Amino acid sequence: MTDNSQDDPASFDADFILTVDSEDAGKRIDAVLASHLETLSRNRIQSLIKAGDVSIGGAKIGEPKYRVNEGDEITLHLPEPEDPDPKGEDIPLSVVFEDAHVIVIDKPAGLVVHPGAGNWTGTLVNALIHHCGDSLSGIGGVKRPGIVHRIDKDTSGLLVVAKTDQAHQGLAAQFADHGRTGPLERAYSALVWGAPSSLKGTIDANLARSQANRQKMAVVKTSGRHAITHWQVKERFGAADQPPLASLMECRLETGRTHQIRVHMAHIGHPLLGDDDYGSGFKTKINRLEEPLKSLVGGFTRQALHAGLLAFEHPVSGETLRFESPYPDDFANLLHGLQKF
Repeated sequence: MTDNSQDDPASFDADFILTVDSEDAGKRIDAVLASHLETLSRNRIQSLIKAGDVSIGGAKIGEPKYRVNEGDEITLHLPEPEDPDPKGEDIPLSVVFEDAHVIVIDKPAGLVVHPGAGNWTGTLVNALIHHCGDSLSGIGGVKRPGIVHRIDKDTSGLLVVAKTDQAHQGLAAQFADHGRTGPLERAYSALVWGAPSSLKGTIDANLARSQANRQKMAVVKTSGRHAITHWQVKERFGAADQPPLASLMECRLETGRTHQIRVHMAHIGHPLLGDDDYGSGFKTKINRLEEPLKSLVGGFTRQALHAGLLAFEHPVSGETLRFESPYPDDFANLLHGLQKF
């Protein structure tokens, strides 16, 4: 195989061009590239192929199993590497409480908590670095400074962030204990499809990555991580002579797993309104609604979940701090529309 590139592709944003010879003809494209590029792992090359950064004759090759032919000119484009260190960004924050040790934020829906794949900028961490400067704790790691818990991008509401290592250690211990021996409380308001027959209950069901979609979580009978959600029906909506269309529920976490409330509610047959990941099967219900509720529910494009209550012991003073967040406008409008139904 002929290497037509002039530089190491791992050193900068470059195109690496290879021409397939008879020895490599018929082999998988990922294997061919891996054998000629010692600076890149095969997994990394497969990721680049799937991302559309590898082409033959100008046509993108999206499948690592693609078999190459003699004479093919393969071009691998190596994107500029992401900066591993988040930078401060002047993003507005709704600060509920702040002192030298902790800061409590009322996070809007749509704001990612910390940098990750596909969201390297514009996160809460970027905003906090700008707001807090050098005081932000680094004990949580470079990309998660000060973060002791998080809420999903499209969930609104309260979270606390540590500004010092001492505060981080104290808060982390409380969240690991899940409020069993201390004042830690987390309560969420959720608008769900339908309503359970009883007014309150507990879901004790382990969670793990879905085998069908690794971006989602699923209830599993064995293995997984222990997850407990306590729920209470606060209000039911719908005609008196018909099963409830939806309900307002309060969910309290005894554990804090990824997507816990969303998966648990779907597990008992009452997924959150607006949750395309775990409640897509309920979309047909929207078409049977009358206006203006049809447009209101159909136009709600995030999971209807709000972290409205957060209480914890101040990690330095020992004082119990308790905060409540009002419903954001989109959640309140949806709730009012359901109440009129």
